[in-house]
This record gives sequence, structure tokens and C-alpha cells, in this order.
Amino acid sequence: MNQIIKNIEDAQLKAEVPAFNVGDTVKVYGKIKEGNRERIQIFEGTVLKKQGGSCRATFTVRKNSNGIGVEKTWPLHSPNVERVEVVRRGKVRRAKLNYLRGRIGKAAKVKELVK
Repeated sequence: MNQIIKNIEDAQLKAEVPAFNVGDTVKVYGKIKEGNRERIQIFEGTVLKKQGGSCRATFTVRKNSNGIGVEKTWPLHSPNVERVEVVRRGKVRRAKLNYLRGRIGKAAKVKELVK
């Protein structure tokens, strides 16, 4: 039974997975269906967390929209996620940035990683 589920999950994995980490600012190109039309909408924000493995892996992106924090969780291998583009790398020391939810303005920023 376990091998059957593994084969089904492997068939749903994307060939190329974007390389990004927690704290990075990313643009997520998501497909949106409106009636019989389909368009791409960009959601740009900071990656708060990555969790899960194989085809169940998800990541959460948070942005400020008109002074209100908006979070969206995206499945990494979903066909509705066309691509993920890294805008800038973040310097963080945590795996999950839940503390950003309580911050506003400049305090909610993540320092940029300089290499």
C-alpha cells in the first residue's frame, strides 16, 4: 500500500522546484480561474515558513496590503503555482517567522543577505 501511494505522489512532483528559503522575498505567480478564463496573478511577500515533504510541501507568504497583513499558503508542487521568483534573499536565524505577524511598518522587515 505504501509503495502505491509513493508512486502516485512521485508522478505529481514538479521537475524543477524553485530554490528559496524562509525570510526570502518572493513573487508567486498563481493561476486564477474566473469563469471560463484563466489568468496569472502575482503575490509578492516574505516567506514565513516552509513545511511538509514530497508532494505535500507547502510554503506561506505574507505581505502588507493597504496596511493589513495578508497571508497565503501555497502548495509547492501545485499546478496552480506557475513559478516562484526570488526578489531578494533574507538573513534569518529561524525556521518559522511567526513573530512577523505581530509587527508593523519597518519592524516587520527582514534584513537582506549579502554574500
